[in-house]
Amino acid sequence: MIKVLIYEDNPQLREGLTMLISGSEGFDVLAGFKNCDNVVAEVEAFNPDVILMDIDMPGVNGIEGLKRIRAVNTQVKILMLTVFDDNKNVFQAISNGANGYILKKTPPGKLLEYIAEAQTGGAPMTASIATQVLKMFSSMNNERGEDYNLSDREKQVLQLLVEGFSYKMIASDMFIAIDTVRSHIKKIYEKLHVNSKSEAVAKAFKDKIV
Repeated sequence: MIKVLIYEDNPQLREGLTMLISGSEGFDVLAGFKNCDNVVAEVEAFNPDVILMDIDMPGVNGIEGLKRIRAVNTQVKILMLTVFDDNKNVFQAISNGANGYILKKTPPGKLLEYIAEAQTGGAPMTASIATQVLKMFSSMNNERGEDYNLSDREKQVLQLLVEGFSYKMIASDMFIAIDTVRSHIKKIYEKLHVNSKSEAVAKAFKDKIV
């Protein structure tokens, strides 16, 4: 049984979410609150597995509530459930320890999937949010780490990998043969000391190579 707490200031939506989640097998809503004024005490008292957290609430809002919870509890899974998909809120939520970020217009069945995914250690995100996160990371202007002596062409290929392009799409975008793409990627892997696309993308983010 996945135990859920809901923070949502709209009483109709809060009640609707409670009915949907508690009425589904394997889920139980322990309580719902209109803001995060007493969030630390409430989370301690109810000990939920997953928290659904609205952002825009009167009193203590969702971002501040998230910060307060994370100051004392890093184990509970927190999903931001909101109408906002702007960069500022996404960045604040993720950088302060949210486990996922989903929009309120998410279909009911998908919402239940997201809760279950978060509870098992996943990081669910609405597709439009995931796209923004990738763009946000790739456009950050922080100081760069080592560039691993990648050529400009190799950096261009790595940038497209980060953006989710397939080998075929990279070839089309750069007007080169797919074998040339493979050759570039082989050299990128060697220079980064990685063995897969996911490792290469992770290293690109970590060391701000692109």
